Amino acid sequence: MRLRSIKTQLIVSVLLVELASAVLGTTLVVLYERHARFRAFDIMLRGRADSLLGAVQDAEDAQDSVMLDGSEINLPHDDIYEVWDENGRVLGHSPAWKIPGGSNVLATSSKQFDKIRVNGTRYRTIQMDGVRVVDPGDKNGGVRRRVTIVYGSPTRPAWKAVWNAVLFYGATSLILVILTGVVMFWLLRRGLAPLDELAAQASGLSVNSWLFAPSDRIRETTELAPLATALETAMQGLERSFKQQHQFVSDATHELKTAVAVIKSSLQLLSMKPRAPSEYQTGLERCQIDCRRIEEIVVKMLTLARVESNMTGTADHSSVLSTNLGQIVKSVVTQLETFAELNRICIEVLVSDAFTLDIEEDELELLCSNLLMNALQHSKAGDVVRVIGRSVGGWLELVISDQGGGIEKEFLPYIFDRFYRNDFSRSRRTGGTGLGLAICRAITNKANGTIELRSTPGSGTTVVVRLHLDRNSCTPTGITAEQIPSNETKSSSC
Repeated sequence: MRLRSIKTQLIVSVLLVELASAVLGTTLVVLYERHARFRAFDIMLRGRADSLLGAVQDAEDAQDSVMLDGSEINLPHDDIYEVWDENGRVLGHSPAWKIPGGSNVLATSSKQFDKIRVNGTRYRTIQMDGVRVVDPGDKNGGVRRRVTIVYGSPTRPAWKAVWNAVLFYGATSLILVILTGVVMFWLLRRGLAPLDELAAQASGLSVNSWLFAPSDRIRETTELAPLATALETAMQGLERSFKQQHQFVSDATHELKTAVAVIKSSLQLLSMKPRAPSEYQTGLERCQIDCRRIEEIVVKMLTLARVESNMTGTADHSSVLSTNLGQIVKSVVTQLETFAELNRICIEVLVSDAFTLDIEEDELELLCSNLLMNALQHSKAGDVVRVIGRSVGGWLELVISDQGGGIEKEFLPYIFDRFYRNDFSRSRRTGGTGLGLAICRAITNKANGTIELRSTPGSGTTVVVRLHLDRNSCTPTGITAEQIPSNETKSSSC
């Protein structure tokens, strides 16, 4: 693909505009100079024709005719003229007049000014009629003799003056265009230097170098500041995402490697010496537990990858999913009821069936299942786990709280990180993989919702999930758990 320079395009565009302006300006100059020059030329012709009329004198003959007195004529030698009287008699003509005498070639022209060519030379002519009075002292005021004068002058000097003016303006415009091009190149090179600097910094980015620090000159440039900020934000996001992916792979490898090492150690321990059948049975059961743990880790990793892969903005939001929260919660409680009963934990559900959410049904079920199972695993016998759904404006708040041991304050910022477990011994006991809350956060992020965990050591933990109610939800705003009809959605399992 051919690369195009913005500087070159700008310079060429401006120079073309300037060149077109110069051509237009020169054309206007030609028209103006031609009009001005030939207007002055016509005035000159008229003046010289008047001089000829003044040279027509009384011939002092019996017919009271007139004559052209050439002794008083002082006109340019290359001008042409001819004077004739009302009878067509030629009174005189210039030495350069090459037209046969008495032909009166211009007598029939209706134009006062005309153009003729004589011996290859172009002339502009004026035809003027005049009257001379012979013997004006007579009692009748003398005899009036009408004369016609045709006077012409070469147009070459006028055209030369016009073209000299065109040459001056054209050369001046061309020099200005060239100077403008040079100045523009220097100014654009100086003005676009921040863009070149930005491109140089962007080209230096790679998976091994995420440093992108635009200079103050770039940040202070109005056109580049938004681009620099966008690139900086994008680079920070990519760096964070790359590190998260790298950390995820590292954590997953560590978890799987640990589980495989445990299985390998168990098998090695069994093979070290002959053992009783009961010992082999116990060892195999322990291996099965670890295999199930590996399987659970892999399933959750795939689930997390699936949810996050659908967060790229390709999801179709044109239709409303209208997933019923109350039915999903009841289904999850039913699935975990046996676990709760075995551990003597009471589950209270205060969720209206009127809540519908614009979220995938299986993802909402997974979200509720993970949070409720997490609450059950961290509760003790006799505790109560509450699941409350309430609307706040256009939002649904799903609150799941337990009465367990709680989480220390310093662990809360990392509780949604992948494979994070603040208590490994308890996680091992409860079968936790450190991916459940990460999956919950991925699901809420995908639904443009939020998830928040509040905990006080010794007083239990509360998870608050906020999701958008879909537009088909008929739930009144501000509903509280106490307002939910007991025969509809309020249930408990103890």
